[in-house]
Amino acid sequence: MRIGDIELASPVVLAPMAGITNTAFRRLCREYGAGLYVTEMVTSRALVERSPKSMRIIHHEPYETPRSVQVYGVDPETIGQAVRMLVEEDRADHIDLNFGCPVPKVTRKGGGSALPWKLDLFTSIVRTAVREASRGDIPLTVKMRKGIDAEHLTYLDAGRIARDAGVAAITLHGRTTADLYSGTADWDAIARLKESLGDTVPVLGNGDIFAAEDAVEMMRTTGCDGVVIGRGCQGRPWLFGDLQNALAGRPERIRPSLGEVADAVCTHGEYLAEYYADEFYGVRDLRKHIAWYFKGYPVGGELRRSMAMVSSLAELRELLAGLDRAQPYPGADAEGSRGRTTRPKKPHLPEGWLDSRYMEDSRKAELALAELDVSGG
Repeated sequence: MRIGDIELASPVVLAPMAGITNTAFRRLCREYGAGLYVTEMVTSRALVERSPKSMRIIHHEPYETPRSVQVYGVDPETIGQAVRMLVEEDRADHIDLNFGCPVPKVTRKGGGSALPWKLDLFTSIVRTAVREASRGDIPLTVKMRKGIDAEHLTYLDAGRIARDAGVAAITLHGRTTADLYSGTADWDAIARLKESLGDTVPVLGNGDIFAAEDAVEMMRTTGCDGVVIGRGCQGRPWLFGDLQNALAGRPERIRPSLGEVADAVCTHGEYLAEYYADEFYGVRDLRKHIAWYFKGYPVGGELRRSMAMVSSLAELRELLAGLDRAQPYPGADAEGSRGRTTRPKKPHLPEGWLDSRYMEDSRKAELALAELDVSGG
C-alpha cells in the first residue's frame, strides 16, 4: 500500500492513542513488524504555541521512518499553521488529521468526530491542511468515524470531500460518536465507503481487529486497502509481527510464553525510562500496561498489583523474576477486546450543533476559543 510517496512494507497502521503510542511503544512495536507508526494526537494550537508537551509528542528518533504525526483542531487557520510548521521544519513524513475522537471534552467543542457534520468547516480544514502539506510533498490523511449517531451519519460525504481535496488516504472507524467503543464495529460501513470511493484513494479500516485473522477478514470482506490497529495491540506489540505474516500469506504467528511476555514488559519499561529521561516516570507510565500484557496468563492477583505499583526498573525486574517463565501462551484467554470498553452514550455537542450542516457566523467566532481550550498537546 502507498500513502503518497510512502510505500509501506505492510498495510498496517498503528492508531494514535493518548498516553500509549509514545516513542517507547512505537519502538517496541516496530521491532516486531513493519507498518506506519503514528504519534499520539497533538492539538494544532499546542503545536503553534510550541508547548513542551506537544514538542515531545512529535519528536522522532532517527530510526523512526517514516515519521508520522496526527494533528487535531477545529480552526482551519490554526491547523494550516501547524501543518506548515511540521513541513517547513521537516518534522514529519506523513500527517494525519483527527476527525475520529469521540471523547466529550473534544466533541463538546465541535471537534473530533463531531466536526464532519459541518460540511463547510470540514472542507475548509482538509483543503487548508492538504495545501500546506503539499508544499513539502508530505502526504496528508484523515481518520474519521461513521458519524455522530445512527441518525446523523457523515462518513460518505466526508469521504468524498476528503478525496476531492487531495488526501492521500482515508481511515474509517466503524463506530459513531455515540457508540464510543461499545458493541461491534460496523465493517459494512467500511465496505460502503470503499465502494463509494473506488480506487481513487486508499481506504483503511479500523475497529475490532484483535488478531491477525481479523485484519485478513476485514480486508477480504470490505475491500479496504489496509488496516489501522488501536486497542488490539495494547499489551501485545507482537501483533504487528502477526499482521505482517498474515497479510503476506505466511502461517507463522507469535505466541509468547510468559517468559517472553516478561521480557517485552521489561524492554518496554526500559524504553519508557529512556523516553522520559527519568526512570520513575518511565515505570509509572508502564503501570497501565501491566493488565494488558498479562491478560489470560496465570499471574496471581498480588503479583499483578505489585507490578502495577512498580517504582523502579530494579523492582520491576525482581517482580518479573518471580514469574513461571515456562508457562505457555494461553490461547483465546489472552486475545479479544482490551482497553476501553463502554456503553453507548448521548454525544456531547455544542448547543444546536445538529440544527444545520453548515457553520453559522456566530459559531465561527467561537473556534479560536475552542482551540485555546484544548491547547497543551
